Amino acid sequence: MVLSLVYRFFYWLILSRLPAEATHQGAFFMLRLLMAMPGVRALARSLLAPRDVQLQVEALGMRFPSPLGLAAGFDKNAVGYEALGALGFGFVEIGTVTGHAQQGNAKPRMFRLRRDRALINRMGFNNGGSALAAERLMSRPTDGSLIVGANIGKTKAVPVEGAVADYVLSAERLGPVCDYMVVNVSSPNTPGLRDLQSVEQLRPLLTAVRATLNRVREDKHLPLLVKIAPDLADEDVDAVADLALELKLDGIIATNTTISRANLQTDEHKVAEIGAGGLSGAPLKERSLEVLRRLKARVDDNLVLIAAGGIETGDDAFARLEAGATLLQAYTGFIYGGPLWPRKLSRYLAHRLRHKPGSDKC
Repeated sequence: MVLSLVYRFFYWLILSRLPAEATHQGAFFMLRLLMAMPGVRALARSLLAPRDVQLQVEALGMRFPSPLGLAAGFDKNAVGYEALGALGFGFVEIGTVTGHAQQGNAKPRMFRLRRDRALINRMGFNNGGSALAAERLMSRPTDGSLIVGANIGKTKAVPVEGAVADYVLSAERLGPVCDYMVVNVSSPNTPGLRDLQSVEQLRPLLTAVRATLNRVREDKHLPLLVKIAPDLADEDVDAVADLALELKLDGIIATNTTISRANLQTDEHKVAEIGAGGLSGAPLKERSLEVLRRLKARVDDNLVLIAAGGIETGDDAFARLEAGATLLQAYTGFIYGGPLWPRKLSRYLAHRLRHKPGSDKC
């Protein structure tokens, strides 16, 4: 309760008056500062961490305390994953990180669409590079208290023909220090990146990353997943699913942000003024769920499916699990919902799962 009140006061007093990106940075800084105070992180974990056995999930060779995780994009540089994990997420995905540090696109590059409970961003993978992220992850606690994934993408300055080597560089650095890895070929904010979703270009990329992870993690199989866009045609979704099965990947994340602007409540002139970027939040619900169901029909139980896009309520989360998702990821729902949102959603989800028809705990 105190954490929520502090957040709301700080948001009203300062953050709501700032541009969206500055708000994000300010809120994240505040959270890290608060969690760095003696005893606060432990207290937060004791109050907010998911402990209901109904929420536990066995996936990717690990036991997740909850299916709800934080998607990549919030902690790009692995500076606050422990603080974020203390809020009640079952896992945290850092990144997207690239082989080389880069500033990203010109500001402003993040925009709120409050009427749609959505965001538009064209950040452009702004990050300090995979070497820096790997160095920070080396200091992770070894007690397995928090599952941390690493999301890797292509450096903007690297030409498409050099993409494989760029991804391999990040895989070499991050493979030894993360719990799973995601190849991101679906952001709309790096020119040419989405072209890598074509099977012809995706096959050598994923093959090279898998070989790299096998080499740097001889002691243990490191799960590898690919993250796809909601804008793929249905036949392309099928093709990626088939390729993932062929290459024996561990899973697929569905989905990233969309370039669509259909059916928004925000004034169309304002949306046009914002311009290019990936749309996240509530407007993605329908398409992301469609892609998830299509993937499930294609891969059955042979791959772990992580649902992302438009999850903002417990009903949204439960619908994804019913549609075949094993794990869930949120970003925009968390930004709009505040620091107690993960706990609220997880408690509701535990109740729904316990009372699900056929549950032995009904």
